[in-house]
Amino acid sequence: MSEQDSENRALPFVENISEATIACLITMVQGNILALGLSHWLIASQTGIVAGTLTALAIIYTRIRKRWVIAVALGVATATVDFFVHPGMFGPIAAEAIVTGIGAALLSLLAGWVLERRRQNSQPELQQ
Repeated sequence: MSEQDSENRALPFVENISEATIACLITMVQGNILALGLSHWLIASQTGIVAGTLTALAIIYTRIRKRWVIAVALGVATATVDFFVHPGMFGPIAAEAIVTGIGAALLSLLAGWVLERRRQNSQPELQQ
């Protein structure tokens, strides 16, 4: 297996874990990043690692390539894991988990769009 193959296989894990973790961090402190502490990082890491890994495995196993399907899968996984990892800090019992899931899905869509643009810009145009 080449180094390029290893990077391609790791990318869904890195991308999904980061998006779920960031969404959880931002939601926990309700956008006030100055309030982030070690406990926030630990909780968000748990949510991100589990939700991101589950989503990446699902993507690899099912060979899903549609960005919106990946985003929905990550959002649902993140909301579900977040609900079980820690109690909500605002609203009804599942409100924070749902907001975290929506945030992860939106981050996934945005990251996918940015990565696709980057790939398109890095490929040399074919001359006719």
